[in-house]
Amino acid sequence: MADPRIRQVKIKTGIVKRLAKDEVMYIKEVKQQEDKIERLKEDKDLCPHVLSKQVEVLQEAKMMVPDCHRRLAKAHADLVQLMETLEDLAESEEYIEARSILDSVKLEG
Repeated sequence: MADPRIRQVKIKTGIVKRLAKDEVMYIKEVKQQEDKIERLKEDKDLCPHVLSKQVEVLQEAKMMVPDCHRRLAKAHADLVQLMETLEDLAESEEYIEARSILDSVKLEG
């Protein structure tokens, strides 16, 4: 029977991967929205309401970045903590993948 600890490693690794991907997506969305607003500001015939709505969308996207980053940092710490207790599994494929994901996720910012 498979070791249930390996399942935990796989689950927590998946969470870190998903949150890292989400964070990148939100940062990209903020940049795209900022670019869109700059283009809209150049349109002299634009209704001010349209611009204000786009600014609201930008603010919502900006709020998602720190929230996602906080969740990513927590999931990262959870996985690091789990990995420290499972060094006897260091040769397993799941442990190696988890270590690789942890190394690839940047938590600055």
